[in-house]
Amino acid sequence: METSRGTVFDIQHYSIHDGPGIRTTIFLKGCPLRCLWCSNPESQMNRPEIMFDASRCTRCGRCIEVCPHKASVEREGELRISPELCRGCGACIDLCPGGARQLTGRTLGVEEILEEVAADRLFYEKSGGGVTLSGGEPMSQPHFTSVLLKRCREKGIHTVLDTSGHAQPELWDQVMEYVDMLLFDLKQMDPGKHKACTGVSNELILASAKKLASKKIPMVIRIPLIPGYNDTDKNSEECARFATGLGITMVELLPFHRLCAGKYKKLRRDWELSEVLSPSPERLKELQEIFTARGLSCTF
Repeated sequence: METSRGTVFDIQHYSIHDGPGIRTTIFLKGCPLRCLWCSNPESQMNRPEIMFDASRCTRCGRCIEVCPHKASVEREGELRISPELCRGCGACIDLCPGGARQLTGRTLGVEEILEEVAADRLFYEKSGGGVTLSGGEPMSQPHFTSVLLKRCREKGIHTVLDTSGHAQPELWDQVMEYVDMLLFDLKQMDPGKHKACTGVSNELILASAKKLASKKIPMVIRIPLIPGYNDTDKNSEECARFATGLGITMVELLPFHRLCAGKYKKLRRDWELSEVLSPSPERLKELQEIFTARGLSCTF
């Protein structure tokens, strides 16, 4: 049996928002995008990271003593982690008396994940659910994603791939025969604005959407709505036009939220959108009507 290992930062059981039925969502680390609004900043780097809660630090200094990479340092009377030096080895975690350090990301084999998935099998059968691969970006680990999807398919488990679409054409051929449904993020139709708020152009993403839609697999376009960045009537109209042109019938609007603010702090990263508010219910309804006017089923 083929073996493969990948980096995972979370496995969420009893998920009801990542495809049909009750699902197990497997979050893979690594993403080529740097969306300003990313709700899972711990998913961006492709290796394990240490999240540090300064409020729980007792300043005992044990982390400095044990760190093999000299990443734990004392500056201005506080213990800190140097992101340039930290390799996410986790040597400091068990020795931290205050539980101020948390490792996000672990390397798992496909069969290890399937053992955990097996515990949810009854929920899938009762609800029409299954396994969803999300991230990060699952296509940043294409071989691991392919093998995991294949093994789920062999076990008769419904599979969903949640993707940003930023992957080279040949990589899709490795995974799509094992995918039952796609959740495809569409963020901004203007190439310049897309690059400004995600770090990459949307050219490859739009090409991927066209390629994947041609495979006639059920596909839902998901649009994160970020006030001041992509919540305009114009962008919604262009997204709706693009979706209908692909033959897509379902769109899901994902309102911006600030629940992830604590994660940025623990990762020692500044967050530009910390003061942005969620779109109002009235605004969501207005944008929803733009999509339904084109015959699309649109939820939020």
